[in-house]
Amino acid sequence: MRRRLLVLVAATTTLVLVAFLVPLALLVRNVAADRAVQAATVEAQALTSLVATAEGESLALTVDRVDATSRFDVTVFLADGERLGAEADRSPLVELAERGSSASAEADGGREIVFAVGGPGGTADVIRTFVPDAELRQGVARAWLALAGLGVGLLLVGLVVADRLGRRLVRGATDLAAVSHRLGRGELDARADTSAPGELGVVATALNGLAGRITDLLREERETIADLSHRVRTPLTTLRMDAEALPTDEQSERIVGGVDAVDRAVTDVIQQARRRGALPEAATADAADVVRERAAFWAVLAEDTDRELTVDVAPGPLPVALARGDLEACVDALLGNVFAHTANGTAFAVRLEPRDVGGARLVVADQGPGLPSGQTTGVLRRGVSGSGSSGLGLDIVRRTAEQSGGGVRLDSPPTGGLTVVVDLGTGPRA
Repeated sequence: MRRRLLVLVAATTTLVLVAFLVPLALLVRNVAADRAVQAATVEAQALTSLVATAEGESLALTVDRVDATSRFDVTVFLADGERLGAEADRSPLVELAERGSSASAEADGGREIVFAVGGPGGTADVIRTFVPDAELRQGVARAWLALAGLGVGLLLVGLVVADRLGRRLVRGATDLAAVSHRLGRGELDARADTSAPGELGVVATALNGLAGRITDLLREERETIADLSHRVRTPLTTLRMDAEALPTDEQSERIVGGVDAVDRAVTDVIQQARRRGALPEAATADAADVVRERAAFWAVLAEDTDRELTVDVAPGPLPVALARGDLEACVDALLGNVFAHTANGTAFAVRLEPRDVGGARLVVADQGPGLPSGQTTGVLRRGVSGSGSSGLGLDIVRRTAEQSGGGVRLDSPPTGGLTVVVDLGTGPRA
């Protein structure tokens, strides 16, 4: 932007200077030539009365003295053919003046001026003055150099002013971009300089207002989640106490474990809400350990609903770029969908294997009805469901996979059912 502004100012200033200085330079040259011609004309006219009245040796001496002291060549051609003063040929212009016509014309090396002295009806005496080119151009080169220096000076001044203005504009735009990047990284206390020139100041004010609004919304969101979590924890505490009072230890441990899982999920939600707007922290979890643990948790429910569960987890560790709580929520969302959208007795399998590029690949395949035709992509969008549910489960899976640098793919085999392939990476994609 700054360079383009300098080029624009340089081009515009150059055009203006050319349009102004070229005619002025031509005018200076014409004025210098007119001044020299006028001076020569005045000197020649001063001899007119002398040529008309004096004669002989007195006239010759006077003409020689004038020629010697003048900047121009002065010659007098008398009617009787005698020539006085500077050496000069009888040119066609002199012959024209002998017939009584005064004139001037361009000649080799300068300009020739002739005056006829005497009345018509005979051969007139002629006063000839020759102005050389050096006199016609005297001072022109110096004036042109001055004009060129003036033009260069004005151009430099224009470029300096444009550079200062461009630097200020570019600095304002750069500051806005830097503040935008800081806000994008979660530094919500970043603010732009509203004193930037023109529209940049307006944009800076709007950006600061947007940052303030985002901060307010995130604070309200955190407060709302904290209130909801507090409300949820009270009945969870009551439920845990009731579960511990059950007579059967096995049932009690199972229900207490479920309550603890819900409590951990609520705690993770609170922690994520508190981290919202802050810079993300690097996290790593062992996918093999998490998948094995969550599969064991859901295996009890699979047994109660007569579902055949096949678990094939590669030996760990298989590190992925996710927090353990996020990975657990992803696995629970996948397995929970199997129980929510397939009938009791439907078999499913869980497989975890390492990827060649690092990370792990989680595959959950069931023998249920699968998805309607053409919906293997749309259901990955938040709020979209193929079975009338909330549509959040697969969205959680998708966002978790993308957070680690991986992705999600849905397949509907010809034999029926649904296969969800989740690639878990070792870091966000560049």
